[in-house]
Amino acid sequence: MQHPSILPSTFSILKNTFSTFHSTFSVRPASMPWLCMGRFCMLAVLLLVTVQMSAQRVGYQKMSSLVRRASVEHRAMRRMPARIGHEQELCAFVRVEGDCAEVLREHGCRVLAQFGQVAIASIPLERLTQLSADMRVQRIEAGERCSLQMDSTPIRVNALPVYRGEGLPQAYTGKGVMVGVQDVGFDLTHPTFYERSGFGYRICSIWDQLSTDTVGSKLYVGADYKYPWTLSDYPHSRDGKMLAHGTHTAGIAAGSGYDSPYRGMAFESTICLVSNAVTDDTVFIAKEDLYKYTSATDALGFKYIMDKATEYGMPCVVSFSEGSYQDFFGDDVLLYEVLDSLVGPGRIIVAAAGNEGHRNGHLFKPAGQASAGVFLYRSRPSAYMTMKADADFVFRLTYYHPSGRQVVEIPSRQVIERPDSLYTDTLTIADGRYPIAIAGYPNIYNPEEQAYELLLTVPTGNFGSGNCRVSVEAVGDDANVDFYGTSSAFLTDELNPQLGGYDGRYCIHSPGSAPSVVCVGATSYRVSYKNYKGEERKFDWGTGGVRAGYSSVGPTLDGRIKPDVMAPGTSVVSAYNSFFMENNPDAYDLQQDVAHFKFRGRTYSWNSNLGTSMSTPVVSGAIALWLQANPSLTPDDVKQVFSRTCHHYDPSLSYPNNEYGYGEIDVYAGLLDVLHLTSNIPALPTHQPAAVSFALNNGELLLTFNQPLRHEARLTVWTTAGVPVLTSVCAPGSTTHAVGLSDVPSGVYVCQLTCADSRVEGSTLFRK
Repeated sequence: MQHPSILPSTFSILKNTFSTFHSTFSVRPASMPWLCMGRFCMLAVLLLVTVQMSAQRVGYQKMSSLVRRASVEHRAMRRMPARIGHEQELCAFVRVEGDCAEVLREHGCRVLAQFGQVAIASIPLERLTQLSADMRVQRIEAGERCSLQMDSTPIRVNALPVYRGEGLPQAYTGKGVMVGVQDVGFDLTHPTFYERSGFGYRICSIWDQLSTDTVGSKLYVGADYKYPWTLSDYPHSRDGKMLAHGTHTAGIAAGSGYDSPYRGMAFESTICLVSNAVTDDTVFIAKEDLYKYTSATDALGFKYIMDKATEYGMPCVVSFSEGSYQDFFGDDVLLYEVLDSLVGPGRIIVAAAGNEGHRNGHLFKPAGQASAGVFLYRSRPSAYMTMKADADFVFRLTYYHPSGRQVVEIPSRQVIERPDSLYTDTLTIADGRYPIAIAGYPNIYNPEEQAYELLLTVPTGNFGSGNCRVSVEAVGDDANVDFYGTSSAFLTDELNPQLGGYDGRYCIHSPGSAPSVVCVGATSYRVSYKNYKGEERKFDWGTGGVRAGYSSVGPTLDGRIKPDVMAPGTSVVSAYNSFFMENNPDAYDLQQDVAHFKFRGRTYSWNSNLGTSMSTPVVSGAIALWLQANPSLTPDDVKQVFSRTCHHYDPSLSYPNNEYGYGEIDVYAGLLDVLHLTSNIPALPTHQPAAVSFALNNGELLLTFNQPLRHEARLTVWTTAGVPVLTSVCAPGSTTHAVGLSDVPSGVYVCQLTCADSRVEGSTLFRK
């Protein structure tokens, strides 16, 4: 597929100059800080720079949006009087035909990692033009930095039977498995990262990509710290006084809970962390180093964790509660290839679906319908959206202003036929100028379709409110047209009630959208809780395991089903960053603290948060438990387990689907499946008995019933290979029942109860 020669470079600059278009993956009542990327008056300068370069021999068609932007901005900087003090570099994926490493070295690039014909490389921006012109270089890609997206949780996902029956030793707790978390805002001193006793530190290593302690570091950016390091010397990630997200997600995946009920899923696992760069912490990055932090740098973070797991001889699951929008440029092509290479037996990546499901950012106009459209809203002066179509149509932009209604009609063919397929104009209304930019290019997933990106701006205030509301319509019987809100919300308005009919589809974020990544959506159970002040906090996103309204839904832009699985994500309680607490005492987040406590002279907290950021580490920790049982599980194996064992909130739906994937994870049923117990043991129930508790006591297995048995119950103890080792009958009227295990070798066993009373029937695992 051939892109217009320089169009994407031009429009990606405009898009990223006027609009920060990532979402925050941890849904919060108050929005997090956003990057301010510039003013619309930059348009003329950027267009001029791009047009001046259009005749030069640069392989723009090989570059992703961010790479094109880096090239244009660097060439523009060369014309400026003030120069940056040191050579700028770009971290990017590069696909090369031939000897990948040798070609990159020829162009002065440093190979950071290689996956067949694709490398992650550090490219001097001075060499980018030359590299792109090399016929052996097929593609250069880098994506934007991502943005940020347990008490009752283990109960909801049926994890307690896996590692606890009343007083039982844990059968599966994540021991011997590495849980990796790539995130931001880590408090490395929080007691949840110790064993429950408060001793025995469990973080083996952290790569802080923003660290300035780089003397002697062999890593591309930042530095890593391997335990035992002195926590007093490096107690938090560099962004740890400003952000807290990673402390919460790591606690959900793997925290011990210290002396609280807020234990993470794989609470005896080994923890490895990467503190990466996101849109919220670029204040820590020098301007000249911004292009060192891209999606390729995130991929290096995944590799770092997996290399550490190899060093420790452990299987590994990586939790990533961040993401960015998909696109029709194909900016994730090489990222997907590298992720495919990173995962495999005992190597699994889990990522958040995103929190865009409630925003209703998709509309479809079928062929045969004369027109369809929406009103746009965004809490900034500019709005950015994407459209695609299989035939020509007309853009109708209507500005509803107190001074009158103004309509602009632009044929899509006119956009494509403009130089660089970029249409620009400015509408003058009473209170100022309203710039318009529309870019067109082939859809990478279907070259028979054209994709269009619109950037619309108002002089002041929020787009779509105040003095001027704006609607966008597609007009033309011949075309099937899809509208995608990207950074803008779709609304209805009484000014034209015929516009609307939108839905919330196509909002899965990358890399959760990747075929080889396990993508997680969020369900809801709680509608309120009390904070540490005794105040009731209400966040009603549904109950009973329904998909939380904010949880992003599929399909992906190339038509695949996502998410893959669901887990609780609303009002999940986990550890919070004490350094963030200390330095931001008035932060709104802290009103969500459910408890404060002291540990070694510092004040720490447990905090309730919501989003697919929270459901993702639930699934990551659950997979760690499964990896303990079978260290060679692959992502495909895990998805097959989902297909056989997940709960279905709505049984009327077919599964998998684009709202729930395969359904909500059932950790216990999944573990039985991983161990092949459901096939080894006849009619094995995949739930723990509701009215029975189990304990090991002086060499006996003791069953305690909540009330005297009304019916006879038959007890069978099986090996995990499906061999029965003992049977016993519990008589009606019994309140306890004990069986001796002196002749049973050490190991993990299944205790199966069959009974006419459904509260007694079930199974559990135990370790002798």
